[in-house]
Amino acid sequence: MSEKIVASQSLMVLTNYPDEASAKVLAESLIGDRLAACVNIFPVCRSLYRWQSQLREAEEVPVMIKTTTRHYNAVEKTIKALHPYELPEILAVSFDKASPAYSQWVIDETSNG
Repeated sequence: MSEKIVASQSLMVLTNYPDEASAKVLAESLIGDRLAACVNIFPVCRSLYRWQSQLREAEEVPVMIKTTTRHYNAVEKTIKALHPYELPEILAVSFDKASPAYSQWVIDETSNG
């Protein structure tokens, strides 16, 4: 498989959770179901945003999910099912360049065997 094809299958999904415990539940679910190869849970950050016409501020835990384009829909569905927010942030970033070996590892780890 060419470098470009392998890289283009790699996907990073970003979301925020209200706390580390709920972010860990998501990570364990995604990895356990082989929908993600790796999930990074970052330290708390402060988010400011407008919600229902009001300026809001909250502490959130950023989550970065390494997966493939093939699994995006299932990852999104899992985030929505496990997320306490009415409208969770779900952003996907695909790559036109990535380490071929790392991209292949992501593909291998999200395969069903």
